[in-house]
Amino acid sequence: MKEILLVGAGGFLGANLRYLVSALVAKHFSASLPWGTLMVNVTGSFLVGAFLTWTTERVFADPSYRFLVVVGFCGAYTTFSSYAFETAGLMEQRHLWAAAGNFVMNNLLAVIAAIAGVAVARWL
Repeated sequence: MKEILLVGAGGFLGANLRYLVSALVAKHFSASLPWGTLMVNVTGSFLVGAFLTWTTERVFADPSYRFLVVVGFCGAYTTFSSYAFETAGLMEQRHLWAAAGNFVMNNLLAVIAAIAGVAVARWL
């Protein structure tokens, strides 16, 4: 039961922050690409890399915090299904370069962010 509550609490926070970040990014960037989705995927990937490395190699935190942060918060915060749908939409509209750019940026930058999160957690 504790894990379910932790996932739910993290999910509530992550989903709301996802909405706020996406809305903020939409105000400041062109709608030519789904920049908000990219932002949350990259920052969420960084957080997963940093949190898991920090809590397994540095501070040895209670593993139940993974339910709160990784499963709940990052699961609701990151937007793989939105990213997939938006990329498919760009392809359907024949914006193939934009679709390819969105695909490459989300995948490449999210992996780089996860690696950076691991590196930062190990450096601290």
